[in-house]
Amino acid sequence: MIDSAYVQRMARYNRWQNENLYGVADQLSEEARRQERGAFFGSIHKTLSHLLWADRIWMSRFTGEPRPPGGITESVSLYPDWENLKSERNGFDATILHWADDIDAAWLAADHTYYSGAIKRDVTKPRWLLIAHMFNHQTHHRGQVHCLLTQAGGKPHDTDLPFMPE
Repeated sequence: MIDSAYVQRMARYNRWQNENLYGVADQLSEEARRQERGAFFGSIHKTLSHLLWADRIWMSRFTGEPRPPGGITESVSLYPDWENLKSERNGFDATILHWADDIDAAWLAADHTYYSGAIKRDVTKPRWLLIAHMFNHQTHHRGQVHCLLTQAGGKPHDTDLPFMPE
């Protein structure tokens, strides 16, 4: 099981890495960010849009934050404007950090039931497992974006958790 310190560390890691990747992506042209590059969601922009959508989905399950519209298919087009996507990402990272600061052991240990649109049914799992999944999902897709940025000539910074500034 994870603890509240893990949740807080991963929330900080999420913000650190989003600042890293968005900073590099911001140096690319709009065309380069939108170029289809063979990734699961195609482009840098679409993958980052999906990732923000997914974070909003998980936080809506955990906190009552408003659920974003659409499903996985629509997630890639939820934020069509780059400046808006950057702003929304930055603001939502602050939301995740604030939420992580209030996590306690009893809440983490409890089971959580939510409806999964992906498998079309209710799922009940320990909250700690679902939170670990949310952070793992972020890392998975940020890894894809890191690769896409590198293909586009960008140079993202280090992604190793032990090297995160304190």
